[in-house]
Amino acid sequence: MGDTKRKLKMVGLGEILWDMLPEGKQLGGAPANFAYHAQALGAKGIVVSCVGDDELGRQILNRLDEMRIDREHVAVDKNHPTGTVTVELDSEGKPDFTIHENVAWDFIPLSKELLSLAPQTDAVCFGSLCQRSEVSRKTVRSFLSTTRPDCTRIFDINIRQSYYDRAIVNAMLELSNVLKLNDEELPIVAGLLSIKGSQTDILLRLIQQYDLSLIALTKGAKGSRLYTSSRDSECKAVPTDRIVDTVGAGDAFSAAIAIGWLRGDDLDKINAHASRIASFVCSQSGATPPLPKDLVLDK
Repeated sequence: MGDTKRKLKMVGLGEILWDMLPEGKQLGGAPANFAYHAQALGAKGIVVSCVGDDELGRQILNRLDEMRIDREHVAVDKNHPTGTVTVELDSEGKPDFTIHENVAWDFIPLSKELLSLAPQTDAVCFGSLCQRSEVSRKTVRSFLSTTRPDCTRIFDINIRQSYYDRAIVNAMLELSNVLKLNDEELPIVAGLLSIKGSQTDILLRLIQQYDLSLIALTKGAKGSRLYTSSRDSECKAVPTDRIVDTVGAGDAFSAAIAIGWLRGDDLDKINAHASRIASFVCSQSGATPPLPKDLVLDK
């Protein structure tokens, strides 16, 4: 990767919003969470999204500044409000999302600056949610198509409400080389793509059909699995004293996976480190808690 002192550029591409949690609002949106955790782990986290020209939008920009995350590519839309999601938690802290439509991140503009960022990007994480509108869909696909061949392109599927279909999932997998999903999403994806068989059968077929380098499968209390054409890493869930909420844990997992993958770390080591970080995020409120030093300085 050339200059080892250069910080990895890791882009979260897609929605940025406020999660309206029972105890108050928290910055959210999977791509923004990914950029935050990438930065916390020593990379340069960059958010590509759009906010409204309103108070909630200004609060997001201020929050990104506080976290020292590059927001140069967060556009401001004068015609649509900043995105919000109403979040209700069940007794185990699992979130149920109500995602409001026709908001700023549905209209992420494609700019010359964005197309010049793409070839500089080492890893980009994106999901299916941002594909629900034509404007953002075109921007996401143009960006991905302009990245270098060796860029780690992570499709963190994040199935939400009805904002996905076979065409979207297929198109995004064609543009990806890493797939991240959970054990509830795997059978949905398999059904959409008419793939049958055991969990391993499905993972192998996805790897082969879409020429993926890696699939990261999170399984909640059952741990996580990293699968390549030649390796299969299983990791038990890291126990935590308390689960406050699971919001952002998967995004933290994705960021840790991406950094370990780019560094060329052993698959078991990547899995264990990502699991520890995800477990810590579950023990905190919201998606972007400060990470303790022992999790950042993983050797």
